[in-house]
Amino acid sequence: MVTRPIERLRELGYELPAAPPPMASYVPTRLVPVGGGRSLLYVAGQVPIQDGQLLTGRVPNEVSVEQARDAARVCALNILAQIEAAAGLDNVEQFAQLMGFVLSADEFGDQPTVINGASDLLVEVLGDAGRHSRVALGTNALPRGVTVEIAAVVVVRT
Repeated sequence: MVTRPIERLRELGYELPAAPPPMASYVPTRLVPVGGGRSLLYVAGQVPIQDGQLLTGRVPNEVSVEQARDAARVCALNILAQIEAAAGLDNVEQFAQLMGFVLSADEFGDQPTVINGASDLLVEVLGDAGRHSRVALGTNALPRGVTVEIAAVVVVRT
């Protein structure tokens, strides 16, 4: 028997947060029909907001790699919340791509390990439907000093 995504989240010890509102002038999701009862759902960059607090700091100078992985998991939870609000998690056919950005010191090059925090959670929750292509980049600045920002493209049934 297949476990529903929200039930699987609970089994893993997570609660789906409310979908965060946009932090500026944009929409958090855009649903683009592609035919055959399917659409591409573009999820705007999600930042790590947990219990109303932004998780901030540069890796590895101010935040450890493990703390940054935790922040990436929070971003993934917020992506899942946006999907639930826009199309329903039960309608996810497959994750197509994640685009992850890590606030990094110049010498830091382990961004893929940080973004694995999000990637691993998506596979744990959605199984093969959570597997995706990905980019994991380091950057010298992110909005409001957040540690991680992650955007996604998802194929959903409509």
